[in-house]
Amino acid sequence: MGAIPLEDNYTDVVGKAQRGLSLSDAELARQAGLSPGELSRFKGGGFDPVTARKVAGPLQLGAQALLELGEALWYPEPLQVEGLAAFNTSYRDMTVNSFLVFDPKTLQAAAFDTGSTVAGMLASVKERQLTVAYIFLTHSHSDHVADLQRLEQATGATAYIGEKEQLHGAKTFAAGQVFRLGGLKIETRQTSGHARGGITYVVSGLARRLAIVGDALFAASMGGGAVSFEEALRTNRKEIFSLPDDTIVCPGHGPMTTVSEQKKHNPFYPEFQHGSIQ
Repeated sequence: MGAIPLEDNYTDVVGKAQRGLSLSDAELARQAGLSPGELSRFKGGGFDPVTARKVAGPLQLGAQALLELGEALWYPEPLQVEGLAAFNTSYRDMTVNSFLVFDPKTLQAAAFDTGSTVAGMLASVKERQLTVAYIFLTHSHSDHVADLQRLEQATGATAYIGEKEQLHGAKTFAAGQVFRLGGLKIETRQTSGHARGGITYVVSGLARRLAIVGDALFAASMGGGAVSFEEALRTNRKEIFSLPDDTIVCPGHGPMTTVSEQKKHNPFYPEFQHGSIQ
């Protein structure tokens, strides 16, 4: 996917945590032992490590991971596996990811989300001579389904989405359903909180296990808990962080990463980071 920037900077992470915990600026400043001016400067982009450590505790964030993010000290290692193609397309003021997973032996493929355009995905399907058997959607937010009609028409494949999401024309399923794609197994896990019916698709049968997570988790961050911040944290812990450490995490925005990297570098999950809240 190339050097895609991290989806969130430290101010995004602080803002998501503060909103999720319903902490006002005044209350956060009080708990962190900061003046209102010091907190305002920090939230406005004036990063400093002392303030980062002070706000980490009240925000339930890993201090070291927050420091790494604020000082741009970490970026995921490049990842590549046969049977996975990734696409990053521009959508309004951001970029969004979509993925193509295929069995290298049978050339049966599944598309995951669409991004703003499926042109690159369709070109890859043609070049590799793949047959798209499924279209899987992580959730129904517009940036992830923007070109769905074109993908359905070009491939003849049916789109599937978790039953707690509503999208015209897509078939629904209950989390826990398992799909087969050639020699690959695709498990479905509920990772809601950002979206009411967010689904993580866990693919096994390639050289590395994949977790296509949509906006449930990003490298060094996570989707905003628009439905429920607590639920987003809880379902990520249960359904993504329980996967083997070498699992490749394919997020809806930002670069790919691994479960192991996120245990070490994601501020929202300090329980994996020894001595991280100080």
